[in-house]
Amino acid sequence: MKLSKDQLLSLDRICRLNLVNSLTGIKPANLIGTVNTRGVTNLAIFSSVIHLGSNPPLLGMVTRPLGEVRRHTYENIKETGVFTINSVPNSMTKAAHYTAAKFEDNESEFEHCGFTPEYLSEFKAPFVRESPLKMGLQLVDELPIKHNDTRLLIGEIEYLCCEQEVGDGHLNLEELQLAGVSGLNSYYTLEKIAEYPYPRKEEWSKD
Repeated sequence: MKLSKDQLLSLDRICRLNLVNSLTGIKPANLIGTVNTRGVTNLAIFSSVIHLGSNPPLLGMVTRPLGEVRRHTYENIKETGVFTINSVPNSMTKAAHYTAAKFEDNESEFEHCGFTPEYLSEFKAPFVRESPLKMGLQLVDELPIKHNDTRLLIGEIEYLCCEQEVGDGHLNLEELQLAGVSGLNSYYTLEKIAEYPYPRKEEWSKD
């Protein structure tokens, strides 16, 4: 397959969406938990969460274009200033996938898709009880991506909960049984294949 930009843009819309979303490979599958000022909880699957720094501990996530339909996750975060990021367990990928369905703003994906809202350490946004790795974040910045009307939302980690001990800081995602996602609807289990020391050129060897 070899495609120019024009050929890529001329593809059927669904084909193009699937293809471009698959090009970056397997990404973490996360459920974003929010609540609006009326107390209605919201849960939505995102594959765009990225690490931005460890001091302070910052994560970012990219919203979908805001002009197409109402974005309850974005609206709730703007209203309250907080949200949670919850890793998706392998056993619940189907339920997580269907949080992307078009629910009304008075309906909760927690209830419809079989997840349990959990409030921890007086944090105002709901966590997913079933998730083995979850974080509560405070919104600290928003960067518009003008080319396609998306937003990079930057949050600082205020609370972390993991079913694995921290140890030296390395989490074993395979043992946590976390799912990855590629494209719009393909889910993967994660398998650890190696662990290496800090890279120093004088230590490099093909063997």
